[in-house]
Amino acid sequence: MKGVQKDTEKEKAAMHAWEPKIAVFLCNWCSYAGADLAGVSRLQYPHNIRIIRVPCSGRLNPLFVLKALQQGADGVLVSGCHPGDCHYISGNLAARRKFALLKSYIEYLGIEPQRVQFSWVSASEGTRFAALIEKVVAEIRQIGGIKKLVKRK
Repeated sequence: MKGVQKDTEKEKAAMHAWEPKIAVFLCNWCSYAGADLAGVSRLQYPHNIRIIRVPCSGRLNPLFVLKALQQGADGVLVSGCHPGDCHYISGNLAARRKFALLKSYIEYLGIEPQRVQFSWVSASEGTRFAALIEKVVAEIRQIGGIKKLVKRK
């Protein structure tokens, strides 16, 4: 009986030690600059994100998001320029359309739609970026680790 009790204690400790891994795709011109501003300003935000810089959020292939989830990311955040401020005129509007379709496809696959999020962050919004990362990490932490779509070895 004591062996069973030790196992449940180990499982509880493992759950508390678990931290989500989040892939963050950032637009080069606005969102990445906002993340850079957060770093230069020494703003604190969770460390469990992996930033991937893309030329424009509109250029992001939705399959990259699915691949990130398949490779073990517990969540994905895509961030681009605010509407009307895109360096490539309408790239962020294309990203918004792609993202809407991707969200419905992810739900169809049986994955929680909160695992994939989209936001707008400009180059001058370092504090907004830090707060956004904290919010996303907290939501993914609450959902737990991803179980579907992950390749098992």
